Amino acid sequence: MSGIAGWVDFSRDVSARQDVADATTRTMARRGPAVGGTWTCEHAALGQRVLSAHGLEGRSLPLTAADGSGTRAVISFNGELYNAGELRARLRSLGRTLETPTDAEVALHAYLEWGADFVGRLEGVYGFALWDERRQELLLVRDRLGVKPLFYAPAHTGVVFGSEPKAILAHPDFSPVLDADGLRDILSVARVPGHAVFRGMREVLAGCTVRVTREGTTQERYWGLRLGEHTDSLERTVSTVRELLETVVGDHMVAEIPPAALLSGGLDSSSLTALAAQVARREGLGTLRSFAVDDHDPSLPDGTSGNEDHIYARLMADHVGSDLTEIPLGSLDLLDPALRASVLGAYDLPINKGDQYASLYRLFGTARRHATVALSGECGDDVFGGYNWQRLPEWVFAGTYPWVAQGRDRYVGNDEIFDAGLLAKLDLTAYELDTHSAALAELGAAGQISDPKEARHREVTYLALTRHSRVLFDRLDRLGMSCGLQIRIPFADHRLIDYTFNVPWAMKSFDGREKSLLRAAMRDLLPERVAMRIKTPYPNLRTGAYDRVLRERLAGIVRDPHSPSAPLFSEELKQAVASHGADGLRQGVSRAALETALQLDTWLTSYDVRVAL
Repeated sequence: MSGIAGWVDFSRDVSARQDVADATTRTMARRGPAVGGTWTCEHAALGQRVLSAHGLEGRSLPLTAADGSGTRAVISFNGELYNAGELRARLRSLGRTLETPTDAEVALHAYLEWGADFVGRLEGVYGFALWDERRQELLLVRDRLGVKPLFYAPAHTGVVFGSEPKAILAHPDFSPVLDADGLRDILSVARVPGHAVFRGMREVLAGCTVRVTREGTTQERYWGLRLGEHTDSLERTVSTVRELLETVVGDHMVAEIPPAALLSGGLDSSSLTALAAQVARREGLGTLRSFAVDDHDPSLPDGTSGNEDHIYARLMADHVGSDLTEIPLGSLDLLDPALRASVLGAYDLPINKGDQYASLYRLFGTARRHATVALSGECGDDVFGGYNWQRLPEWVFAGTYPWVAQGRDRYVGNDEIFDAGLLAKLDLTAYELDTHSAALAELGAAGQISDPKEARHREVTYLALTRHSRVLFDRLDRLGMSCGLQIRIPFADHRLIDYTFNVPWAMKSFDGREKSLLRAAMRDLLPERVAMRIKTPYPNLRTGAYDRVLRERLAGIVRDPHSPSAPLFSEELKQAVASHGADGLRQGVSRAALETALQLDTWLTSYDVRVAL
């Protein structure tokens, strides 16, 4: 796995600014600590850092393809191809010479052999840039579900791009600015594909390519979720799900020694752990290692210490013979400024779940000391219907993003913290409803499915896979790669999603439980207590002392007239804090609102973001 960066400009000699190419590429060092390099020509510079140098000994990065007349194309590649072996054999049969065992070279020669249609032949997860020297054209390509990130921004007559925003921020032609649309993305829990918060910055959409030429920039979709009829019986559907899971887990573990799994003790991660243990035994990969968060807090009374995930993780690890490492959830140590700065530095954007992201960062860091790759059960809920907001009518039919309807109480407090005039200008309610309507229009289920209930359930699954999953993919990629840990997500494999997307809701919930199909497909490999366990969320700290520290820190910021957030805060809040300190913040202000305000202020400062509302 890698980090990529680059720059294309048709109006000047890019090769004269090697320092810029090197600077943007250096920002990806945490993603690729093994080795890296840059390649430049008159109008393009591509950089890459890689996590492992295996197969690249003696090779320059990024990889190039040349003939007698010189360089034909160059690729800066982040990701992996599950059908690389098949494609490599096919390309060699067509007379192509591949000199490395890398997936990047397979993708490069696939492009040279089949042209722009090569993307449809790739199976895997990826976010890469390919420069065609003869056509003077850049292709930015992102995998079907958007598991791997890829950002870009206009720069004169071209673009700057990278695996993370920090690559673009390192370019002298890009200035970090927060405008009203960016602030809407921060304060709203409605994640809009393509938006990247910084003004002018974009994400390549999942399943799309972006083509950059002298004439401009265009985007084209090569894959998307499509409505269709599911004709398999329930029995056949369950067996197909099992077959697909065995295939995708096997593909995600190719040649990885030692294998590792992130194990919560829930149905999703336990299912993957069971399948991974099978593959490890069959392929002789050694004992499966697993890593879990210990959510027991000894400072709290028995019965209030969390979800007891650690108990189920131990049960599952023992069941499959996995070596389990537990990382304490911790308490106030998750407020450590250095830890929070590391999380923000990995993410590049403000977040509203500080304790959760800090504990994940610690989990991934611990796992990295033992493995370079880990499997995650994320996205299993989105695919199989595991969230209450996918099942319960009051949220499914709420007329907006269902996870927003369910979790709205967890985000209250923005109206107290932020200026009323600012919130009126942002109009987050209208933004939420407008973006929800736009998302539904992409699918068009209401016009194609006669049963309105079934149509809405299909819409909710579409929202889960195209909006909600964005947050899951981002946190795994940014936090994992900042620790040098590659996290793979078998449930996000498009082969599984292509099959399950159109399964009727009555079949997905046939036994009245969440994730009925997954439970039925995997039950024989799981302990009964795990197989029948009710879904529980990722553990959060339950101590009030944590929230008290957040309030005290926010009060300190509100009292500082030089804070970059000062113009955003309400006058009522400033007066209340001036008179009563942290007690000026009423108890009804949620942890998420406190975290958002704190993170926003730190982000504006550390990233030197100009506010232009």
